[in-house]
This record gives sequence, C-alpha cells and structure tokens, in this order.
Amino acid sequence: MERNLALKLFAICCLMALLLAGLFYIRSIVTERQQRRDGVVQDIARSSSMAQELTGPIVVVPYEKTVRDNKEEAGTGRQYIEERQVEGKLYFLPESLRIDGALRTERRARGIYEARLYHADLRLAGRFDLPAHFGITEDLASYRFGAPSIALTLSDIRGIESTPKVIGNGVALQVLPGSPSTLLGRGFYALLPGAAGADAMHLQFDVQMTVAGTSEFHLIPVGRDTEVSLRSNWPHPGFTGEYLPTRHDIDAKGFDARWTTSFFSTNLDESLRKCASEGSCAEFNGRHLGVSFVDPVDQYLKTDRAIKYALLFIFLTFAGFFLFELLARLAVHPVQYGLVGTALAVFYLLLLSLSEHIGFGPAYLLSSSACVALLGYYIAHVLKGTGRGAGFAAALAALYGLLYGLLSADDYSLLMGSLLVFGLLTAVMVLTRNIDWFSLGRKDEGERASAVSS
Repeated sequence: MERNLALKLFAICCLMALLLAGLFYIRSIVTERQQRRDGVVQDIARSSSMAQELTGPIVVVPYEKTVRDNKEEAGTGRQYIEERQVEGKLYFLPESLRIDGALRTERRARGIYEARLYHADLRLAGRFDLPAHFGITEDLASYRFGAPSIALTLSDIRGIESTPKVIGNGVALQVLPGSPSTLLGRGFYALLPGAAGADAMHLQFDVQMTVAGTSEFHLIPVGRDTEVSLRSNWPHPGFTGEYLPTRHDIDAKGFDARWTTSFFSTNLDESLRKCASEGSCAEFNGRHLGVSFVDPVDQYLKTDRAIKYALLFIFLTFAGFFLFELLARLAVHPVQYGLVGTALAVFYLLLLSLSEHIGFGPAYLLSSSACVALLGYYIAHVLKGTGRGAGFAAALAALYGLLYGLLSADDYSLLMGSLLVFGLLTAVMVLTRNIDWFSLGRKDEGERASAVSS
C-alpha cells in the first residue's frame, strides 16, 4: 500500500499541476478582459476628455533684452560693439490662492464596459504681488516689457465646457484661447491692462470655469499659500498626488476634502525658475494633488485576487477526499479527484463572466451556489452517503464564505488568510493524530490477500 499510496499522491499532485495550468489560463482571460475594459475607457475619454490636470493661474511677462557683445574685426583688430535682441519671459506665482470645486460625476457606458466622467465647477481666487519693473534691478534700460497676462493651462483643453470668466482687480478681462508661453502648455489667458511694470502692483483675481474630464482630476497648488476645497457626489474617492487632504469627510452622499500647502512644502517657486531657465519642468508638474474616481467593485481585480486562493481551495478539497479515504475506508479514483478539481476551477470562469453583467457580489453568490450544489450532489454519490455529501457541501460553502470575506477586507486579507490556513492545518492534524501511516499499507495488503484466498 505504501507504493499505492505514493502513486495516489503522485497522481493527485499531477492533477493539481494540470488544474494550476488551467487557472493560469483563466487568469490570463481576466487580464485580457481587464485590458479590453481599460481600452474602452480610454476610447470614451478620447471622445470626450481625458483625465485633467490644472496649472495656474500664473502671470507671464514677455520681454526683449538688448545684449551688447564686444567684438574684434578680423584683420584690423578694431574693437566694436554688436547688439542683439534676446526674447524671454518672466513668471510670477500667486501670493495666495483659494480653489473651490464642485465635481459632478456621470456614467458613460459602451457595451458592458463603463467609464466615470466628471464635470468640475471651479472658482480660483487670490492675489499676485508684482514688484516694480517686474523684479529687474540690473541693466533695466536694456529691457522692453510686453503686455503681462494671467494664464491657466489644462492637460486636455477639450474639457473646457464654457468660456471661462477672469476678473482682475474688479474688472472683467478678455479671455483668449491658447497660452502666452509654450513652456506652460495649452489653456487660456487674459491680458492685464495697465500693468506697465514701472510700479509695484497688487492684483486681486477671480477665475470661474467648468471643466470636464474622465476618472481623475489633478491640480498644481501654485500659490505661496494655497487652500483647495473639492466636493463631489462620488462616495468612493481615491486621493492621489504629492499631498493628501488635511481633512476629508466621506459618506454615502459623496465626499468633501480640503488641502493646504505652502512654498515651504511645495518648493514650487524654485521649481518654476528651474523650469523657465533649463526647460526641465518635470519637478514643477509633479507637485500636484487631486482625486480619482475609484470603482469600488472592480470585478477583474477581485476575480484575480480570488484566483490566488484557488490552489488552496483545490488542495483543501483533495485533502478532504483523502481524509475520507483514510478514515471511512472509501476509495476515490483520481478521475473523480480531477472532476471535482475541474468544477472548482470552472467556478472562477463563471465568476468572471457573470460579474461583467450583474456585478461581483451577485456573480459570486450564483457561481459559488452552483458549484456547491453540483459538488454536493456528486460527492454524495462518490462517498456513498447523502449526509457525507451534504457535510462536504456545507464545508465548501463555508470556505466560499471565508473567501468572500477575504476579498472584501482589503486591509485584513493577509491576516485572515493566514489564520484560515493555520486553522485548517490544525483541523487536519487533529483528525489524523491517531492514524498509523506505516500500518496502512500492511492492512490493505492483508485485506487483498484474504479476499484472493476466499
């Protein structure tokens, strides 16, 4: 029997390897369906507007500078001065910035896939302190300043739903599309009349705009002191970026979040100077904060997580069969092991296909119920007893219930999984504590010998 036991265990291990290969295939289907979903979301975003990042407001001052270079005439050695014109821009960030936004979400579906779009009603208010001569103190006579403007940029300008309103020192300013600086990107700007630069200027501004986007909304807190308040009817926000909210309230009706930053925490003034002088703006653009509209029931993610526990399920089921063989002296053929394992693997395929149409929770209930009913019926005949089949089905239903708890508890899934494995190992060791594994072979050989002699 020791040889037969070894062959049985080897056959079971081969079956588990085959089932594991099938599970890898099912997992590849999950990945393929998830990629298709993501592609549809991107298509919807391309046809409307992508995730948005708002930068600004920033005051941009164009200038021309006369540069005089000492030259020497070839051959004669005569000295002369050559003049050339250099163009550039000066950038100023707000002293204070207050951003208030209300984001309304809507669902856009294409087939069985859907994307989460939003419409953000934004108001930006604050103050610029522009120094005399725009801060130029050396060689001032060589500079000629152009008309300053206040600029805002968006990562996808298709999301600007209506003409923005810009007010400077109580006067409505004309808003123009585009950007006064290619460094900042695309968006809109408004010229600041009367800002000649000879005297220091304090500019109170107020900007109102409506922006549409998909999935995520980010902004760069460009103020020396910035306060951001965002609220929405979406109850499952994901706060992203370099800065988390200092306060947030989340309930079934939505969320309300507030951020506060300063130049001490963002270092944006220095990052902007580096961006202007070197053309390297990655550091400046990376100082953003925002929110993503997370789907709380991502069936692909949860199905993939469930498959990670599939090998444990198959192992426990096979271990249960094996214990019945040992304790009840019933022979279970490897083909029967294989059929039961196949049913357990097909559960994940059912879960994936149903969850795309009815959601993860109902799909899990239907798939697990179908598998428990099928296996309970089959095992009752394999183990030759309705009570045994019902007990096995009840144990399997309890395992499915524990698995759903693991999938729902993101923060405690590892702890719950570890406790589950330890508890099951304890149960197996307790049930088999009195089995004499060395005597199993001798008993079976003796039974077969007596059967042949009779």
